[in-house]
Amino acid sequence: MLRATVFSRFATCSKHIRSLSTAVNESIKNVDTKLLGLSFELTPEQVEFQQVAKKFCQDEIIPKAAHHDETGEYPLEILKKAWKLGFLNNHIAEKYGGSPYGVFTECLIMEECHFGCSGITTAMNANNLSQAPVVNAGNEEQKKKYLGRMTEECLFSAYGVTEPGAGSDVASVRTRAVRKGDEYVLNGQKMWITGAGVANWFFVLARTADDPKTPANKALTGFIVDAKSPGVTLGRKEQMMGQRASDTRGITFEDVIVPKANRLKEEGDGFRIAMGAFDQTRPPVAIGAVGVSRRALYEATKYSMERKTFGVPICNHQAISFMLADMAINLELSRLAVHRAAYEIDCGRRNTYWAAIAKAFAADTANKAAADCVQIFGGNGYNREYPAEKLMRDAKIFQIYEGTSQIQRVIISRELLSKVKQGIVV
Repeated sequence: MLRATVFSRFATCSKHIRSLSTAVNESIKNVDTKLLGLSFELTPEQVEFQQVAKKFCQDEIIPKAAHHDETGEYPLEILKKAWKLGFLNNHIAEKYGGSPYGVFTECLIMEECHFGCSGITTAMNANNLSQAPVVNAGNEEQKKKYLGRMTEECLFSAYGVTEPGAGSDVASVRTRAVRKGDEYVLNGQKMWITGAGVANWFFVLARTADDPKTPANKALTGFIVDAKSPGVTLGRKEQMMGQRASDTRGITFEDVIVPKANRLKEEGDGFRIAMGAFDQTRPPVAIGAVGVSRRALYEATKYSMERKTFGVPICNHQAISFMLADMAINLELSRLAVHRAAYEIDCGRRNTYWAAIAKAFAADTANKAAADCVQIFGGNGYNREYPAEKLMRDAKIFQIYEGTSQIQRVIISRELLSKVKQGIVV
């Protein structure tokens, strides 16, 4: 009797709450969102870009993703179509033929594409990192020559910083550029360079200081190097665990002549130029992890509604439903973190703190989401006939490239301590 009374009161209370909630929602519809300050609404143009990207993903990326993952073939034809739609070269200004939208809109587009295949989309998005140093530090002539050509035809560029002995420790770069008159002679090796095999030109970070004890912020210089320069030798395409559609190689420079006109700013400015690029490029990379998380949640949810155990769909089991809930929580939070980082840079503000948070959280939660997707698929998740295992392979690199998750935490803690020392309440 008592139990029946409790359930009756609960039902009455729930009905009242639903009625109140409906009334509140109706009143909210009439509120001017501009008065609220913070808005989660997209502009009509952003919605249009998002829908175009979604259709491109469904029509061009998803049907071909398995082929490019299996063969490692570079998705050139897909990228040409993406270039025509304006999905490449998002950081180039309109005056050089670039796109009129900022990093935030770029992230909307990239999330849709990464949902289809992060390997293909990484190949699509690789230009942005190599272009950012030229965008930020190039003179007018350099921008016209090297950025302008990227908008005139579908070309690619690559960011040459990492070396066999210098990854997170950029100060350990050993590639040397020795000045001889109005030229530099470049010698050294780069490793794990995304897009190297198809690049028209490279951004290369090299040591110009003679004293090996010179600190990185004075010893390194940035250069634009034409890929067809004599002395440039490409290594073999690396066979990667995931994101296999992307072209990753080593590069060897042997007595490569680089004109002084291809130096970015002054000698010793290279470290700041190279690191400054990440404020612009980390949000689009982080949104790639969001795209993988979203695909993992979608596939896991769909499968859990179809697969039955003990007479019911497995989504009805609390163990599975809680996994799905955690995936949804992390997806929404990582997307918000990326949007904040993109918003800050579009506002012209330094976003280092926000970009590192977005990159670290989105990368870590994408790996958790992909692993949980495999777990929900069970034995099928370990089979290449199902989508889960590819997501798990593709997700891992987000914790490594463009700054490892550990390096992001170094940046976050450094920025946090700096804020507190200045009396800023976080």
